[in-house]
Amino acid sequence: MDKAQLNPEPSQPKERAEQHLPPKSYVDAATENLDGETEKETESSSQYFGEGEDDAPRSPLRKPHKRNGSVRVNGLKNKSSAQSVLVEKFQDRDGEHLTSVKPLDFDESNEPNRKDPAKPTVAAELVSGRRAGAGWERSGIRWAPLNVPLKRRLQTLVVLWHTLSIAIFLTTFFFLCAIPLFWPILFPYVLYLLFSPAGYSGTLSYRSSFLRSLPIWSLFASYFPARLHRSQVLPPTRKYVFGYHPHGIISHGAFAAFVTEALGFSQLFPGITNTLLTLDSNFRIPLYRDYALALGLASVSRESCENILSKGGPNGEGMGRAITIVVGGARESLDAQPHTLRLVLKKRKGFVKLGIRMGADLVPVLAFGENNLYDQVQPDTHPIIHKTQLVVKKALGFTIPLFHARGVFNYDVGMMPYRTPLNIVVGRPIKVVQQKKPDEVYVDEIHGLYVAELERLWREWKGEFARDMKGELEIVE
Repeated sequence: MDKAQLNPEPSQPKERAEQHLPPKSYVDAATENLDGETEKETESSSQYFGEGEDDAPRSPLRKPHKRNGSVRVNGLKNKSSAQSVLVEKFQDRDGEHLTSVKPLDFDESNEPNRKDPAKPTVAAELVSGRRAGAGWERSGIRWAPLNVPLKRRLQTLVVLWHTLSIAIFLTTFFFLCAIPLFWPILFPYVLYLLFSPAGYSGTLSYRSSFLRSLPIWSLFASYFPARLHRSQVLPPTRKYVFGYHPHGIISHGAFAAFVTEALGFSQLFPGITNTLLTLDSNFRIPLYRDYALALGLASVSRESCENILSKGGPNGEGMGRAITIVVGGARESLDAQPHTLRLVLKKRKGFVKLGIRMGADLVPVLAFGENNLYDQVQPDTHPIIHKTQLVVKKALGFTIPLFHARGVFNYDVGMMPYRTPLNIVVGRPIKVVQQKKPDEVYVDEIHGLYVAELERLWREWKGEFARDMKGELEIVE
């Protein structure tokens, strides 16, 4: 191919001026010279070998396209508005220049020998290991954020204190036992608590209104939050036996409503002194026994119930006094499944007989949400565990549910109760006629009225406080 055909016009300025042609741009001249040199070199050889300080092979020359474009030196491009080619110039370490010309619409992805640095070839394939931290993203545990308000932190602290209070007092006692200096005090103290009748005497002389009214209990109640509701005012000229349902795992609602003044029991039921009853064994635990007595707790034994309802009050015969019994007991705690309400009540008539003997009216209390505070193993999926718990209950009088809820710093694992609303509704009293030896027929009659009042509370308030229940109220055993 004749070079004159490729470049019919002269490129030198003087020659173009003689022929009255306008000056030619440097880029057009360089491009045409490049075309001519490239064709010559391509005809003689398809491979370019340069000389330098190293033996690295030089890139092969490609036949450029004659298009208008821009000049790019070491990555810098210049575009001409009247041209459609791209001229690239690079300089290697030996000072050699490599110029590449391609159209502006050139698709580099179709170039067979080009290696895309973003997509490694088969020869450069990488095998990656596991990504650190991926397991934490898929973890089922939801961790609490660090920017939790102080009020919520204090609520958690108070509930944690109540949940672990027995363990804390026992640990403190054994720590003191390890110090010989305290032995002269601890030895007579242990003898005293073993034989002290304070838990069942009924005098309530250790009861502290100051401790029951501390502001920390408002934090405890607002953790869930808990609310106390009454159906009608109870006159302080009568005695009362409150029946709390359901037991739940730890009966947090009973503690908030009847052990503290956080929910305003004294304002809702003025003139009535209420005492929550618990296991007699709790009053044999060192240090915790004194703490429980100061809160106004008492033993659930028959002697304790009769003493409380026969002492104190305006006439010294127990008028204006009340006791709260968690009727279902430890057996009911095994049925404390979330969003269900199974009450162990059919055969529980001891509290009815007690009320008739003492002339105390029966007041049913239904705590909506008590069973939702914890998760525990289900009897139908773990029958062996359930049978073992029943054997322990029969032998020792108590059992230990296998439960869990949330933790202090997470929302899924731990022994802290869930933050779910508690609504404790106090029903209407079932008036009784006092009998020293209750008649069985009369006991069944009062028991039936008591159950009917519980069912009324359920029907009237389930739409307000139990919208997430899976079924209806069940009364078993």
